[in-house]
Amino acid sequence: MGSKEDNNKIDFVIIWVDGNDPKWQAEKNLYDQSNDKGDSTEVRYRSWDNLQYWFRGVEKFAPWVNKIHFVTWGHLPEWLDVTNPKLNIVNHKDYIPEEYLPTFNANTIELNLHRIEGLAEQFVYFNDDMFITNHVKPTDFFKDGKPRDIFALNCIYFGEKSAGFFNGNDLEVINKNFDKKQVMKRDFFKWFNPVNGAKSLVRTAVLSIWPWFPGFYYNHLPSPFLKSTFETVWKTEPKMMHETCMDKFRTKSNVNQWVIKFWQLASGNFIPRSPKYGKCFHIKDKTFMSTLHAIEHGSYKVICVNDTIETSNFEKQKQQVLDAYQKWLPEMSSFETDIEK
Repeated sequence: MGSKEDNNKIDFVIIWVDGNDPKWQAEKNLYDQSNDKGDSTEVRYRSWDNLQYWFRGVEKFAPWVNKIHFVTWGHLPEWLDVTNPKLNIVNHKDYIPEEYLPTFNANTIELNLHRIEGLAEQFVYFNDDMFITNHVKPTDFFKDGKPRDIFALNCIYFGEKSAGFFNGNDLEVINKNFDKKQVMKRDFFKWFNPVNGAKSLVRTAVLSIWPWFPGFYYNHLPSPFLKSTFETVWKTEPKMMHETCMDKFRTKSNVNQWVIKFWQLASGNFIPRSPKYGKCFHIKDKTFMSTLHAIEHGSYKVICVNDTIETSNFEKQKQQVLDAYQKWLPEMSSFETDIEK
């Protein structure tokens, strides 16, 4: 059993892929099959070249982080200082079981994170489009050893290129392992805590009459996880997890990392958190200026700047996003080497 100090440590985990790497592209093309596999689209892999601002945000606004685990296929940004003592470079082959490799399935990469050597029990998972843009405290992510999260029941959206299929598969696992009535009775004051926000309370109230879990609200922002929750889900649902990880690309039969998040919610292993702590911006022409404003002014503690097919002028908007980050985070971090960006 670890010391109290070890148990209080919080790590960050970020996964990154360089979609322009010809070696990665060649390996991907060997396995690539189109049909319903969402990981084949350009939007999922094109680079906004803004990763340095992720590190700048972490160093400036979350200096308390214990360790950063940088998960990669093998490529690294030229400017990244791999000697930084807080940085742990993690290759897929370092933690994903060999039978699942090579993989281009984000679900496989995410569902095995608990296997990273030296990973703290408490960790925050970031996609590479999620940034810390203002001061955060450890208690924004964990409190009394429990993840902080927004709670709301929700309906699953099944739309073109949506994650509805994954969400549905995740909920199948949750409804199989948890009785909604019992959970609601046990966690009533977490479900209906005012800190969740008015919209969340309305969603939950309306959907409470169903005897099963219809879905959970998911905010596309950094997720606090307990490593032990991953271990529990793998132990309880090994077939589902294994079959997902055997797919080289995301498929409609997969579960994804939300199943871990939903398990924490259904088990009551969370502390309610206000939705005001962050916001996800989907890059679209009509909302683009509000995205730039939020970046330039650090309007939220954390944000997600999510690429979409509705990004009409990628190169122009990419430069505008970079300029906005540069205005807010102009100083190099200790994770960057002194080379031309």
